Amino acid sequence: MVAPWLDAFPRTVQPMLDEIDSNLKHPLSRIIAEGPSSMLSATENAQPAIMATSVIILRVLEREFGFRMEARVDVTLGHSLGEFAALVAGGYLSFPDALRLVRRRAEVMAACAKEATEREGGREVGMVALVCENEERLKALTEGIYDFLELKSAGSKQDSEENPSVEEVLIANINSKNQIVLSGFIDKITELLTHLRQFGGHDPRHVRLNCDSPFHSPLMRPAQETVKRILNSPSPTTGEDMVKFPGIIPCVSNVSARPFTSREQLKELLARQCVETVRWWDSVKYLDQEEKVRRWIGIGPGKVGRNLVGKEVGMKGQVKGGGVWAITDPDEVAEVMRGLDATEQLDGEEA
Repeated sequence: MVAPWLDAFPRTVQPMLDEIDSNLKHPLSRIIAEGPSSMLSATENAQPAIMATSVIILRVLEREFGFRMEARVDVTLGHSLGEFAALVAGGYLSFPDALRLVRRRAEVMAACAKEATEREGGREVGMVALVCENEERLKALTEGIYDFLELKSAGSKQDSEENPSVEEVLIANINSKNQIVLSGFIDKITELLTHLRQFGGHDPRHVRLNCDSPFHSPLMRPAQETVKRILNSPSPTTGEDMVKFPGIIPCVSNVSARPFTSREQLKELLARQCVETVRWWDSVKYLDQEEKVRRWIGIGPGKVGRNLVGKEVGMKGQVKGGGVWAITDPDEVAEVMRGLDATEQLDGEEA
């Protein structure tokens, strides 16, 4: 993930890699560079590695290309783990604090998954993506899932913590107009899919994701408590409140699908994100339809977020006054910067 950036921009990237290892007291940069893959894909390594890579790319844009967040970006958001990088980009969390928080959060999440499997006699946990034909089918499918779980809506799950089904499977992500992700025990997810076929007339295409943890489900409750405790402790770096509020630009919450409104709300929602549904589709719709965002740029080691945004806002590449881009490799930077420059100029002329 990092090697191309280190080769292209060593004066920016190498100090950050040193900073990562120093703050974590763990050779994460070597694991990223050398593997083995089994070690890098472990939750406690993968999550801080992905978050750190996203911030490294942002710092390259800032230090090597003169990109200024507060001057060129109106709002940040990140999908699930990406919310932490978005909070760093928006000026709410320092990179060292976010890095340590993500590492500890990931360690607890990995332990939660292991404990759940052991407690239940070896039952597998994980996540399964469901894909429908269109928005109407997704709405009906979601209602069928809530019916199976005896919920009125996604927001009622905190009132149903004693419901055994809710404890075992839940909607982890609503990603787009035709994609959701279920999280929990795999046998319970299979039972749910059977129920949907037999009683709801739904047979969505489904694929098990390559992860061994049930993220964004009640099984992650210890992680929620850990994040809450850390966020309410002083920063090890400064001794002050870990969360700066306000940041330099608004940041949209995964839980509320709206910008954070206070320091305390940010702490609460960021902790709840461990166990609640990531409302990515609602977040993108809010920015597209209500805030009229026209230019989107995804930063990180993958392009899934860019693709989900493009699916909703209807922009494939660059269009007049707007576009959806992703920067995952150094070779993409110059083209994206040109696209942003050109659309900013067009937007200014129209204004």
